[in-house]
Amino acid sequence: MLIDEAEIIIKGGHGGAGRVSFRGKRGGGPDGGDGGRGGDVFVKATSDIYALQQFVSKKVCEAGNGEMGGHEMRSGANGKDLILTMPVGTFITPVTNLFITDASGEEVELTKEGQEILLAKGGLGGRGNESFKSPSNTTPRYAQRGLKGQEKKLSLKLKLIADFGLIGLPNAGKSSLLNEITNANAKIGDYPFTTLEPNLGVLNGRVLADIPGLIEGASEGKGLGHKFLKHIEKVKLLLHCISSESDNPLSDYKIIREELKKFNPELLNKKEIILLTKSDLENSKVKNIGMQKVIPISIHDWNSIQDLIEILTEN
Repeated sequence: MLIDEAEIIIKGGHGGAGRVSFRGKRGGGPDGGDGGRGGDVFVKATSDIYALQQFVSKKVCEAGNGEMGGHEMRSGANGKDLILTMPVGTFITPVTNLFITDASGEEVELTKEGQEILLAKGGLGGRGNESFKSPSNTTPRYAQRGLKGQEKKLSLKLKLIADFGLIGLPNAGKSSLLNEITNANAKIGDYPFTTLEPNLGVLNGRVLADIPGLIEGASEGKGLGHKFLKHIEKVKLLLHCISSESDNPLSDYKIIREELKKFNPELLNKKEIILLTKSDLENSKVKNIGMQKVIPISIHDWNSIQDLIEILTEN
């Protein structure tokens, strides 16, 4: 199951306390060491689009705490850093006004595999009593506590980064087409909402995403498609699938375009190819949708599949 949204709390490690200690058994000079710093929390981008699944059960993520300072001016060990993995295409947003990479607290996007970003700093370790020794205070009997690490609540939203996005009403033949032209194995069926999450396939090193079927009102939360509209925002080219079985292909086209517009008007500016799917089932006379040409295609027509592959290779 693809998890594309989550909220988590992250905590930098607590700094270790400084130690109060003296040399020898008869009250020699102070030798208490400083506490170790708390571990930091980082995020590292991965190509695994399912990486957010870990946060279904893991809501609080903490780095290691620093250890207390030792005797003979030995510093405590630093806390272990925590590195969280999240998919490329994840947007990390502070739920409250919190520091991420700078004081602005702005949204951060993971754009490439291996990218690493500091999310929360660990607290500083406290100074041991040896650090407070002075000519006027040769036997300080106090040390600092360690400082608390940064703590924040973050919203995580994944927007798939794909080269091509298959969109259309339920039963427009998107999953079957994805299976035919890529190495995908998407489930298919003759009922609405067969696709419950985006399916991905690869064609000549380029990624195709089958976006679950939209319906009229999807942008307002109807059906399932509204959950996945955000994934279209990162797609470079839209493949708009319309079934040749439709009683009104133009209406089908307008429904989807209207939902895209309501969700994000900029989606209408994306390059689009209109595919008339299942063209083998009916001798459709549809040649265009509005002023746009349509490309008839069928998974049972080898030539039409090869023509589409050639078009995608060129885009």
